[in-house]
Amino acid sequence: MLHIRIEDDLREDAAAVFSSLGLSMSEAVRLFLHRAVASQGLPLELKVPNAATRSALREAREMRKARRARFATPEALVADLNTRENSD
Repeated sequence: MLHIRIEDDLREDAAAVFSSLGLSMSEAVRLFLHRAVASQGLPLELKVPNAATRSALREAREMRKARRARFATPEALVADLNTRENSD
């Protein structure tokens, strides 16, 4: 048995991702561990983000903190922009 400490919001976000893939949290962790053993390393590519990626990550964190609007589709974004433009 494995016990790990994870922030609540990270656990919830990860559970949603795994659920959309048809996996439970336990199945996803088990899959990760099997892949790590098979590859004899981390089953993912680790990179230092470039300046553009760091900027995008910083902006995303700020948006999340500020609870700015998010859009599921480009059309929803355009509709929101049009609504804001018409209300000015």
